[in-house]
Amino acid sequence: MTNDRTAAVHGSFAASLVVALGIGVSVVAWPARAVASQALAQKYACVACHQATAKVVGPSWKDIGARYGEGKGTAAQLAASIKAGSSGKWGPMPMPSQTQIPDADVQSLAQWLLDGAK
Repeated sequence: MTNDRTAAVHGSFAASLVVALGIGVSVVAWPARAVASQALAQKYACVACHQATAKVVGPSWKDIGARYGEGKGTAAQLAASIKAGSSGKWGPMPMPSQTQIPDADVQSLAQWLLDGAK
């Protein structure tokens, strides 16, 4: 009987540890994703026209997040807009299409913008 109880306690502890480690991994992964997305914005020269809080040529990341975030748009919709480019959404300056950016990277950038570009 003691062996069954010991096994149950060890099994419960192991399950708790797995859950705790899983939560820790997701918390640790979040800053890494944000850094990666900022690196993507630099890699693909998004920063030439967009900045965190100030309009340069195009809208700030903060303004993009405010317009499309909080359920107003999806990452897929924003990614499609980035890929296709646009005209007239933010004033007279058109955004050229960004077809050279791989879909996975555009999706990451779009989600990063929706999450507040932090």
